[in-house]
Amino acid sequence: MEPEDLEKIEDIDLLDEDIDLDKDYDEDDSYKDDEGRHAQTIVFNDEIVKSILEKGKGKGVLTIDEINAALEDIEIEPEIIERVYQAAEQMGINIIEDESEEEDLGEDLEASVEGIGLEDHVRMYLREIGKVPLLTAEEEVELAHRIEMGDEEAKRRLNEANLRLVVSIAKRYVGRGMQFLDLIQEGNLGLLKAVEKFDYRKGFKFSTYATWWIRQAITRAIADQARTIRIPVHMVETINKLLRVSKQLSQELGKDPSPEQIAEEMEMPVEKVREIMKIRQEPVSLETPVGEEEDSHIGDFIADENAPAPSERAAYTLLKEQLLEVLETLTPREQKVLKLRFGLEDGRARTLEEVGKEFNVTRERIRQIEAKALRKLRHPSRSKKLRDYID
Repeated sequence: MEPEDLEKIEDIDLLDEDIDLDKDYDEDDSYKDDEGRHAQTIVFNDEIVKSILEKGKGKGVLTIDEINAALEDIEIEPEIIERVYQAAEQMGINIIEDESEEEDLGEDLEASVEGIGLEDHVRMYLREIGKVPLLTAEEEVELAHRIEMGDEEAKRRLNEANLRLVVSIAKRYVGRGMQFLDLIQEGNLGLLKAVEKFDYRKGFKFSTYATWWIRQAITRAIADQARTIRIPVHMVETINKLLRVSKQLSQELGKDPSPEQIAEEMEMPVEKVREIMKIRQEPVSLETPVGEEEDSHIGDFIADENAPAPSERAAYTLLKEQLLEVLETLTPREQKVLKLRFGLEDGRARTLEEVGKEFNVTRERIRQIEAKALRKLRHPSRSKKLRDYID
């Protein structure tokens, strides 16, 4: 590779500084740092992009599929992809549209999602959008030009003609915690943004550009909604990469790879791999049914470490019975004073003043009644019944 090409690759550093990936997005989906400055992307991995361009420079050509596959594990703003394309053009790398994409979009939608359990209303939706004809490149340019002029009908046509593209992308994310229809709906929101921002002058087909907006909308939705406990976007990408590497190693080794093998392949510390594997575990509800009859739940088989042992509970029950029996030997007023003072009925102990108000006497009088009642309980004739429970 020529030195000037290396310089072009180095120039693709799009961020001046690292971004705190755990921060939220503002309403227009751009990111703001602590000083209110806008950053262009959520995650940008220079090494991955540089490796793509180096590969393209070596053979003089890159396909859209190759770019998509290389960047599948990271989230990149669609605008950043345009910069990658521009850098490739400057380096003399020819980017080729994929004919297979046209074939995928042209096939029967219901057949293309065979294997995914579809409800009737989803099938009906697929049939409806399958009736909308695909656009030629010339028609896309014409509609994009009309959209620039404020033509809402052109915007609607461009959107409807690409709804099947959303389905094609959404089916790749089935099984990641969201229903297929929800994935389609999120992808449709990304498609709307692509329609708004598409610049036909760049020379790329609309589907190529829209793919990134659709993918971004779906992956963000999965990160935000698919889990009970939200995981930051960058960690979701790391988890996806780990799963991909794990699957690849399983095929090569013929068995599940160890954390050490995954760490070596990902060039990452073993402790970090173990941490990621722990994070990716899904929470399980204690109400999850168990068994063929589903009449039991997971919670039925998990011991409550804070609950008293059966022997302790039995001892407390016997103590309560003996205590009530001993209290019966006192006067009704003495019984009530002790029950209120020590919370023997409802678990809430009252102050002398509170008990005094209950009997319309002074707190000193209550103290005297309490002291007298306790002296009676200490008498051997009564205390011997409770002595066995004193540890």
